Amino acid sequence: MKEAQSIQWFPGHMTKTKRQMEKSLKLVDAVVEIVDARIPVSSRNPILDQIIQRKPRILLLNKADMADPTQTSRWIAHYETKGLLAIGVDCRSGKGLNQLIPTVRLALKDKIASWEQKGMVGRTIRVMVVGIPNVGKSSLINRMAKGSRADVEDRPGVTRDNRWFSISKGFEMLDTPGVLWPKFEDKLVGEHLAFTGAVRDQVVDLEWLACRLIEELKTAYPKAIQERYKMQDIDLEPLQSYEILEQIGKNRGMLMSGGQINTERAAIAVLDEFRAAKLGRITLEQVRG
Repeated sequence: MKEAQSIQWFPGHMTKTKRQMEKSLKLVDAVVEIVDARIPVSSRNPILDQIIQRKPRILLLNKADMADPTQTSRWIAHYETKGLLAIGVDCRSGKGLNQLIPTVRLALKDKIASWEQKGMVGRTIRVMVVGIPNVGKSSLINRMAKGSRADVEDRPGVTRDNRWFSISKGFEMLDTPGVLWPKFEDKLVGEHLAFTGAVRDQVVDLEWLACRLIEELKTAYPKAIQERYKMQDIDLEPLQSYEILEQIGKNRGMLMSGGQINTERAAIAVLDEFRAAKLGRITLEQVRG
């Protein structure tokens, strides 16, 4: 197996995005943070805590249709103990999104009551959508705006890179560019983001990445490997991840001239099929404590 890598990726525009968020935060009542339900820890940008601070926040565990449902329920319960409202959703199909506006209203119930006492009944609620790249912000906007993508007029302090959308009567949503953090302090965070495609494949060796994924699946979801790659009769436990990758390539007939196994093709297949949930509903990060 190839030596371990440290995945780092922080394009310059991310710094600009952070500044935009800080300006835009003053214009919204709440923040909707989207994370990947398969990696709820790694897909939460710690920089957002610094930016959002005490602003009411709703957490959307997107791609819940690809995640282990038992684990998603545990994560939602865990966030509730931390005072965070969380919902499992699938932004592509729209499943679970009917809960979003009622949950935002719940998070803002005291503020809404205060508005009504001041005679501002039906005041428009404005929320900002944040999250790392490729986590599903565009899918959320398209679903909630019902395809109309109706822009609301420009507002003071909002740069051209941020866009407002009218979601329903009295509810507006501000889309923001995705933001990754300057450095992954925990190398596992970088790996998990790479597994799901949040970090571009061009910055990492795919065979090494697939082997790391196989290592985690071998421990947490061994049957997923055995069933998907017709390895039911093989005991995975004593095998190294690269040996499993070779067996996958062999079983799929991924051979080069001379009968050598094309492990690069096998690696691409493993990563693609994990990202498409063809190995089943998998959550790589579990609630601890």
